[in-house]
Amino acid sequence: MLSNKNAVITGSTSGIGLGMAEALARNGANVMMNGLGSAKENADAIDRVKSHGTKVLFSSANMLKPAQITRMIESAEKKMGSVDILINNAGIQHVAPIEEFPQEKWDAILGIILTSSFHTIRAALPGMKKRKWGRVINTGSAHSLVASPFKSAYVAAKHGLVGLTRTVALEAAQFGVTVNCISPGYVWTPLVKNQVADTARARRMSKEDVKTKVLLEAQPTKEFVTVEQVAEAAIYLCSDNARQITGSNLSMDGGWTAQ
Repeated sequence: MLSNKNAVITGSTSGIGLGMAEALARNGANVMMNGLGSAKENADAIDRVKSHGTKVLFSSANMLKPAQITRMIESAEKKMGSVDILINNAGIQHVAPIEEFPQEKWDAILGIILTSSFHTIRAALPGMKKRKWGRVINTGSAHSLVASPFKSAYVAAKHGLVGLTRTVALEAAQFGVTVNCISPGYVWTPLVKNQVADTARARRMSKEDVKTKVLLEAQPTKEFVTVEQVAEAAIYLCSDNARQITGSNLSMDGGWTAQ
């Protein structure tokens, strides 16, 4: 379905990003992956995506460094011929009361989730508009629509990402380019696993109680969203059948934000 399409996915060496990279490659797209993991973690992730038979490149661009982000997009365009699909997925989390929230954590979370997306879109959109085809998908969160205690930076960044999505969607609407968010609830990824311990400390609860009474309590289905489900939503948004879906924030949260 996506043969001859080229994708860049930030934060794609684990979790949701890796699932998206595999899904795009399985559907025929070439992929430039990105991440700051260890050499072994990166190599293992790249091998998984390569197993689907398409071209796979890797960039170690730091999402806090605008010049590196711009060079990543330029390199992808040069080596693959175009950037047709851009998925902004990189993210980090920190959980703490706002009066104890480290300033450097605030800056990093806003930078990696929101500001990096501005820079990738700014660099990739001109080529998409010129070719009259493009897909930008931003990985949002249920926290792009609602808030939770102790996550001030993450909630602010994800809310901002939706605003960026809608604005760019309007600017690109007549150029064959769609811009959307996918906003899952809790997905069982390394990011969520790590925040269980942080949340347990912040709320003075056990880790198991955090899973059942904090995380899944928010989702009426009482089930974690899977990486595969998020990845398949991305594939649909890349399809021609989704060409009239732009500026949307697709919730995949087990009913969380319906309450």
